[in-house]
Amino acid sequence: MQEKPEHSNHREQEILRELRLAGGGSRVGFLANRLGVSDETIRRNIKALEARALVRKVHGGVLLVENLTVTEPTFQSRMDQNAGTKQRLAQRVAEMISDGDSLFLDIGSTTAYVAEALSNHHNLYVVTNSLAVAHSLATRNNNRVFMAGGELRRHDGGAFGLEAINFIRRFNVRFAVFSVGAVNADVGFMLHDIQEADLSREAAARAQTRIVVADNEKFGLRAPIAIEDPASFDILVTDIKPAGDIADMLERNAIATVLPDSPPTVARAGATRAIR
Repeated sequence: MQEKPEHSNHREQEILRELRLAGGGSRVGFLANRLGVSDETIRRNIKALEARALVRKVHGGVLLVENLTVTEPTFQSRMDQNAGTKQRLAQRVAEMISDGDSLFLDIGSTTAYVAEALSNHHNLYVVTNSLAVAHSLATRNNNRVFMAGGELRRHDGGAFGLEAINFIRRFNVRFAVFSVGAVNADVGFMLHDIQEADLSREAAARAQTRIVVADNEKFGLRAPIAIEDPASFDILVTDIKPAGDIADMLERNAIATVLPDSPPTVARAGATRAIR
């Protein structure tokens, strides 16, 4: 039975609304679940929206055209921004990790500082898609470093795509450490790149304890891509205790907050349930 045009137009408006609520981008499956229709129905509506230059299809999802001009700063500029705060947060994460632990570290600038803070650890088992992380921890202190394959992006030295995701799926680690572009009360944790969101989701599913590292300047912001389920993360390491709606979001999703001066007994994440 062919869908009536008015039904299709109404759903297209719903899709645009959901994309805006998600920060400008989402997966087809997420939209289908939100609107209670099939993936194929969403794809048909996306095709119509794309013909009107309102959205653009990307691998695994769709982006609002109005958000395509939103870009993340270069990797080096992100490394330079709030460097002192990021180093303090990185040191706090390093205190939660012991010699011999296994961990995943993503491509973020704060995560690169975490790698530097781990320079005196020994026998680490590190999985990463970041050239900066691999450079910091490989050939040091009997560490074993596993780098995802594929073409490295020019602007940040990160490996992404299906080859990198399949590589990540082969591991199961104790910790996974993530940077994010925004911490949003309505959506949760957000990123600037759908490929980064894809890989973060895979890495989070294969870790016992999932840690997000973000300074307070990320609070209340939006980025183009939402990580669909903030409850898949366990700990937020940040510099100022969250308040208001951000605190409510963290509590709602049972995400513990760790500050640089938190007692070691709280921050030591030997078991996820013990710190919640």
